[in-house]
Amino acid sequence: MARIKINIKDGTIKRSDKVLGIDLGTTNSLVAFVDSSTGNAICLGEEGDKIVPSVIYVTPENELIVGQAAKSHLIEEADNTVYSVKRLLGRSYTDIAGHSSSFGYHIMPDDSKAMVNINIRGKIYNPIELSAQILKSLKVKAELALGEPISKAVITVPAYFNDSQRQATRDAGKLAGLDVLRIVNEPTAASLAYGIGLDKSQTTTIAVYDLGGGTFDITILSIQNGVFEVLSTNGDTYTGGDDFDRAIITYWCEQHQLNMQQLEADKSVYQEIRLKAEEAKKHLSTNDTFESTIAVFNNVYTLSIDRSSFEKSIQPIVEKTLKCCRMALKDAGLTHEDIQDVVMVGGSTRTPYVIESVKRLFRKERVNNSLNPDEVVALGAAIEADILAGNRKDILLLDVTPLSLGIETLGGMMDTIIPRNSKVPTNAGRQYTTSKDGQLSLRISVYQGEREMVADNRKLGEFILDGIPAMPAGLPKIDIRFMLNADGILSIEAVELRSGIKQTIEIQPQYGLTDKEVETMLLAAMSNAEADMHKRQLAETITEAEQVLYQCRKLLFSNNDLLSEEEKSSTGMAIEELEELCKGDNREAINQSMERLNSVTRPFAERLMDQAIGKALTGKKLDAL
Repeated sequence: MARIKINIKDGTIKRSDKVLGIDLGTTNSLVAFVDSSTGNAICLGEEGDKIVPSVIYVTPENELIVGQAAKSHLIEEADNTVYSVKRLLGRSYTDIAGHSSSFGYHIMPDDSKAMVNINIRGKIYNPIELSAQILKSLKVKAELALGEPISKAVITVPAYFNDSQRQATRDAGKLAGLDVLRIVNEPTAASLAYGIGLDKSQTTTIAVYDLGGGTFDITILSIQNGVFEVLSTNGDTYTGGDDFDRAIITYWCEQHQLNMQQLEADKSVYQEIRLKAEEAKKHLSTNDTFESTIAVFNNVYTLSIDRSSFEKSIQPIVEKTLKCCRMALKDAGLTHEDIQDVVMVGGSTRTPYVIESVKRLFRKERVNNSLNPDEVVALGAAIEADILAGNRKDILLLDVTPLSLGIETLGGMMDTIIPRNSKVPTNAGRQYTTSKDGQLSLRISVYQGEREMVADNRKLGEFILDGIPAMPAGLPKIDIRFMLNADGILSIEAVELRSGIKQTIEIQPQYGLTDKEVETMLLAAMSNAEADMHKRQLAETITEAEQVLYQCRKLLFSNNDLLSEEEKSSTGMAIEELEELCKGDNREAINQSMERLNSVTRPFAERLMDQAIGKALTGKKLDAL
C-alpha cells in the first residue's frame, strides 16, 4: 500500500524532495532513484517488472494504456498500438517519410508545423503527448514504490539528439506533470552508473558505445578530479536494434520470395513477423540457429536463420556505428591507444557481433558490459538526479552540443556561432549589419547542422528584430548572441548596439509544442482527471469480476457431479447477473454482484475444500501435540 505524506495542519500533500532518473527508451523505459540510506541507485519496480515497454495502446474508448498490457495488442491491433515513438520525437514528417511503412500504425504530416502526427481510431496524436503517457506511467510507478508524490526528474536522451528532439523530450516531461531539472546525455549517465569517475583521484578517457532499440551514439569522455568532460560525440538517431529486426525480415523475404511491400501493407502480419524477428535476434545472442513458423497470406512458412547469416545481414548497420566511432575519435583528436575503457550501453549491445566489432575497432581484449545494459542509463540518470538534488557536490558534468548552431546570412549561407562539440552551458556571439539603406528590421533564421548552406541543415526557428534606426547599409551594429543551457536548449539575444534595441527569444523548435499548447493539454488532463479516475476504477473492477467469473465457471465444470441442482441453479443465476452488469458502467452494482456470487459459492467451496483435505489425510497418522 502506498503511503502519502500529508501536512495535518493545512491538509496539503507534502511534495517529495526526491528527484527521479528516467530513461525514456525506444523499446523500453525505466525509472530509478538513489536510496538515501545506502547511497545506491536502484531501478524501481518488482523483479521482472522494472522495465516498462515503450508501447501505447489506444482502446476503442480512446483511453491510452502503456507498457506490457499495451504490448499484448501489437499483433491483433497493430493499427491502434504505437511503438518506437522515440524515433519520431522532434522530427518532421519529411524526416521519416521514407521509413513510415516500417511502423505498424498510421503516420501522417501536420500541415501547420510539418510535425509527425499519428492517426489512431480517427483521433490525431503527436509523439510528444504519447511520450508523455510513458513518462506519466513511470511517474506513477515511482510514486507507488516510494509512497509519495514526486514532481522532479532528470530525463536522458541520446547524445546526438538535436535541439528539436531535446525540446520535444522536455515538453513530454512537462506534459506528464514533471519538472525536468536536466536533460542528460545517455552516455554520460552510463559512465556514472559504472562508477567511472566517482573516485576523484581517477584520471581516464573512455568511449561510451550506446546502441539502443532505435538510436545510436558514441561519446568520448575525459574524466579527472570528478569532472566529466565530453570531448566529442557522434551518432545516428535513426540506427538501432529495430534495424536489426528489419534486416532479419528482409532475409526471410528473400528466403521465401515474400514481397516486403505486401507485408508492410498488412499491419498485423508485418507486426507478427517483426516480433518473430525480434525473438530471433535475442535468441541468436546465445544460440547458433533460430527456427519458427508463421502463417502469412494463407501459407505456413518456416522462418530460420543462423548466426552467420544474421551477422552478415546486420554488418552494414554495425559498420555505420563504427564509422561514427572513427569520427568521434577524430573530432577528439585521439586514437584507440588513448582510450582506457569502452563502456557498452543499450540492449542491442548484447549481440556478440556488435561486441566483437567494437573490440576490434578499439583494439581491446574486453569491453565494459558487466551491468545490465537495459538498466545502466536509468541508474546513471538517478545519480545525476541525486547530484542536482544537492546530495553530491563532488561531481561535475560538462556535456557538449552535438551539432553546430548558427544563422542564415546572405546567399543562404550558414554562419556558425556555436560549433559542434562546444562545452555546454556556453554562450557565443557575433556582430552583423544591414544590407540595405534604411533597413528597419532584420529577420534572424536559426539553423543547426554542419553543412555550408542552410538548405542542407535543420531550421530551428526564426524571429524579427524590429525598430532598427534608419541608417545607410553597413552602419548599424547588430550583436547576435547564442546562449546554450545545460540541457542543450538554445536562447538568443539580438541587440542593435547604436540604439539599444533588443530582443531575446528562447528558440521553440518547429516540431515541438508551444507553452500554450502544453498548458491547454495539461488543463485538459486536469479537468478530466476525475472522469479518468472513474474510468480506471471501473476497468479495474470489471477485470476483477472477470477473474471471479472465470474461477466460478472452472469450479462448476470440475465439480459438477458434487453440486446439488439448487446450488447449480443459484450459482448460474449469480454468474449471469454479474456477466450482464459487466457490460455496463455501474461499478457499485458490479461489486455488490461479486459479493453475492461469492456468498452463493462459499458454502460448497468450503465443502469441497474439506473433502479435499479429508482425502489427503486418509490413512495418515497425526502426532500428538
